[in-house]
Amino acid sequence: MKRSQFIITGASRGIGEQLSLMLLENGFPVTGIARGQSERLMQQPGYTHIHYDLADHDGLDALIQSQIHTVQDDIELVCLINNAGMLEPLKAIERCSAKEIEHHFQVSLVTPIILTSAFIRHTKKLNIKRKVINLTSGSGTYPAPHMSVYCTAKAGINMFTQCVGAEQQFTENSVEIIAVDPGMVDTDMQRQARSQDREAFEMGPAFQQAYETGQLLAKEEIGRHLLRLIGVSFDTGKLVMYSDG
Repeated sequence: MKRSQFIITGASRGIGEQLSLMLLENGFPVTGIARGQSERLMQQPGYTHIHYDLADHDGLDALIQSQIHTVQDDIELVCLINNAGMLEPLKAIERCSAKEIEHHFQVSLVTPIILTSAFIRHTKKLNIKRKVINLTSGSGTYPAPHMSVYCTAKAGINMFTQCVGAEQQFTENSVEIIAVDPGMVDTDMQRQARSQDREAFEMGPAFQQAYETGQLLAKEEIGRHLLRLIGVSFDTGKLVMYSDG
């Protein structure tokens, strides 16, 4: 892989934490952006943590600008990984409050859009490869009861990725943007889904069955998969499935 520098949202746990650890172990500097922090990451040389609530959109442009200013002279690739997201509300749409719906879209859809916009703008003068990876889900394609907000946000991420890819396709020094569906991974989100009241959340038994039958992938495997995808060039705007790797 080229000498690279990374900005990763939601780096304090789950896939974001695992991927950050693997990148750091390979000698790549990583900036993690999250409300919480990972003690494992804080002990790693090359890691910078930014404590930030990604629902606050006012400071996102300045945040990205400040990080682009830290890109080192020998860097050949700078990569933004929009990993942060949320699962709730997991209930029928008429039971979701306006506040719950708004907060979900702020974090899971609007924030990646704003960060991508800022990243493209502030890296435009860099004569290096620029890449954006948006973490998506099969839920962006397949509808599920009691998951309408989550599924809609992921469908939005998919369409956003494809639209920006179409914009970048014929742009000089274009940004490679892809959306990656990692499949079903054993993360806190999966545990959260399994822990829901089965009467209130219709999909709960399906999540439990996936866990009990060993269908969930380990975070380490997804981390290795994402490392491979970072080092591969794709047509900008492509939706990449786990099976594609």
